[in-house]
Amino acid sequence: MANTFGQVFRVTTWGESHGGGVGVVVDGCPPRLALTEGDIQPDLDRRRPGQSKIVSPRKESDTVQILSGTFGGKTLGTPISMWVRNEDARPEAYSEMARKFRPSHGDYTYQVKFGIRNWQGGGRTSARETIGRVAAGAVAKKILRQRHGVEVLAWVQQIQHLTARVDPETVKLKDVEANIVRCPDAVAAEKMIRLIERMRKAGNTVGGIVLGVARGVPAGWGEPVFDRLEADLAKAMLSLPASKGFDIGSGFDGILLTGLEHNDPFRSKRGKVYTTRNRSGGIQGGISNGQTIYFRVAFKPVATVMVEQETVDVDLKNTILKARGRHDPCVLPRAVPMVEAMTALVLVDHALRHKAQCE
Repeated sequence: MANTFGQVFRVTTWGESHGGGVGVVVDGCPPRLALTEGDIQPDLDRRRPGQSKIVSPRKESDTVQILSGTFGGKTLGTPISMWVRNEDARPEAYSEMARKFRPSHGDYTYQVKFGIRNWQGGGRTSARETIGRVAAGAVAKKILRQRHGVEVLAWVQQIQHLTARVDPETVKLKDVEANIVRCPDAVAAEKMIRLIERMRKAGNTVGGIVLGVARGVPAGWGEPVFDRLEADLAKAMLSLPASKGFDIGSGFDGILLTGLEHNDPFRSKRGKVYTTRNRSGGIQGGISNGQTIYFRVAFKPVATVMVEQETVDVDLKNTILKARGRHDPCVLPRAVPMVEAMTALVLVDHALRHKAQCE
């Protein structure tokens, strides 16, 4: 199913940007996990619009409600359904887009594929769809943290030409949340904020890179060949709105090294195997090796800009579009919890698969 992700820990998101609400059904969550709305809400608060001057001004509380799958504050092992009501939908702001396709957006391709589309805020192509992912990811993160000692974290590493200096092994959530751009490098963060503000005032947008890490992942998670752990991470990240690139470990930079320079030498200490470098990004042969997993996700500048652009309409006639509505000048700050969520969903699915096959 196109709207379902995962094999054992299965997540199905539903809803449109300007419909009654958006939500998710999580199937495969283990029973007896303590779970309430309080476990979910913090991540949704990090994802929601209107939280700062550099994101979309749409005012949504994004208050989550668990509809099924728990009893007495614990999971039952049955499907967990969660939803968030849309409170500040303004479909009239998108009326021009009913007939005109936004350049580099999903408007035209959805119309070609289905012969119909929800033009109010982009429907399913809107980043509002990711509410379900982030809610499900919060459940996955709690499983990983409590039952496996795994920590998942992401932050803004780069905005256009501005790059942060961050140690993936020591950075903490409080460092990420210390500023509105979610960059742990305070000096770089200030420059990033100023750049995004300039773009917003100009009616333009800007892109960048989110760096994600998973610390404490044991050796052995992942499957050979088609379900390699990095392959599933790549699919997860490239399924996010506005994502355009993924690399793991040394990534594309690794082509500048020789094999000898790139290899991660193995050592053993008190019966535990480790590597003296981590250019592999914690995964070898598609399976975790016990080192920190780290990767980068590139996000394009948001497609909807507030200046006139050439386009075509539904009758395939050339025209001009000047978009209205409320949009992010840079998706990166709100993409951070999305990257964390998709990372957690991949890892918890592989943890459950590993337990079923090997334990």
